[in-house]
Amino acid sequence: MWIRRFFVIAVVACVAAVSIAADLAVENALVLTMRDGPEYRRMPLLVRDGKFVEGNPAAGARRLDLSGRYVIPGLAEMHAHVPTPRSGNAQYRDDVLFLWAANGVTRARGMLGHPSHLALREALARHEVLGPALFTSGPSFSGGSARDAERTAARVREQHAAGYDFLKIHPGMSAPTFHALAEAANAVGIRFAGHVTESVGLFACLRAGQHTIDHMDGFIETLVPAERLANRRPSWFGADLVPYVQDVQDAEEDRVAALLAALKTAGAAVVPTETLLENVTGKLADLQARPEYAYLPANLRTGYARSVGGFDANAAAAFLGLRKRLIAAAYRAGVPVLLGSDSPQIFNVPGFSIHRELAAMVAAGLTPFEAIGTGSVDPARFYGQEAIWGAIAPGLDADFIVLAADPLADIANTRRIEGVMVRGRYLNRAELDAGLADIRTRYQ
Repeated sequence: MWIRRFFVIAVVACVAAVSIAADLAVENALVLTMRDGPEYRRMPLLVRDGKFVEGNPAAGARRLDLSGRYVIPGLAEMHAHVPTPRSGNAQYRDDVLFLWAANGVTRARGMLGHPSHLALREALARHEVLGPALFTSGPSFSGGSARDAERTAARVREQHAAGYDFLKIHPGMSAPTFHALAEAANAVGIRFAGHVTESVGLFACLRAGQHTIDHMDGFIETLVPAERLANRRPSWFGADLVPYVQDVQDAEEDRVAALLAALKTAGAAVVPTETLLENVTGKLADLQARPEYAYLPANLRTGYARSVGGFDANAAAAFLGLRKRLIAAAYRAGVPVLLGSDSPQIFNVPGFSIHRELAAMVAAGLTPFEAIGTGSVDPARFYGQEAIWGAIAPGLDADFIVLAADPLADIANTRRIEGVMVRGRYLNRAELDAGLADIRTRYQ
């Protein structure tokens, strides 16, 4: 049944024949394991029951000759929005899952949870639905949904008992409510992540135990004198404050050092979602001219168009330049930087946007190898799951991307996908193209 959601009828038989129970021997590829540095290894890969394994293929194993091709681990989208089941959008959810998988996103951290996502997480794990493995928050905590400290603490315990992986923080909570949430979350052992609560501030959120800061929320606010925070008209994640920030390599060095020290002391990670800010500061015509625009349904095209504009070129360049210097500073200081584009969101088409996020990490100063690490080994390490996913090695989930060209030579080559394996299920280029064509046709 899952096949009908993603592929036109012409390829159903082909996909149905791809059984994750059969051994798959991958031969002659150049493999970037991400375990031992930026070198490719000519090594065979054996996949059995959705895992990389050692040994010899069983009799009757399928063989996949990838001569001249490059293989990297599947990528994680660490700031994902899984659609919720409202009237008329069940197909859209399945489309989003497919778009992620077709672009090599084999793991997603859902940042806008819903009760249906608990069942979806299990269905994805059982291969009943095609898409990335899911790590999901519950419904978010915000100024609108979390107004009472006692009730908020009770909701924390309810979400923990329900089995959500973490709590999502949206803006607007009062300081007492935020601290009630943090105390309850720490007591039951569930993490909380997302935006910075303005009434509390970045440093206090970190001291309370917030384990990821998404969008680099609150970063720029720490770099300006306190009086600049009064009577302001806040813009996107401190964009209005950029004129008051000195060069991060000069007068503000102590403030940047304090920011990085607070992140390291807290053991927190950063999920920059840099492409989101590149989009909102960009030009609408350029965004609409992207090839992946064809994979946006009409209602999102209209809504997203309203969110772009209001930045002149110089202000946008200063804002994005500061953010990229902070990304590089965090990475070089040893703060975990995790790949997340915020998709689907303003012109961030699921899957396609993760490759734009990789390019943004390289533009910030990371090497292509380091950028790929932010979407593979680094998030696995941050979550203590290196023995499960994030690299290509025996015992790990069999997630990988087949590329026609070397991504270490040019990070744009991560877009030249010839096949994707999602926990042992291999989709070749023809199958991916069929699913994409189906979505394009319905969105015309």
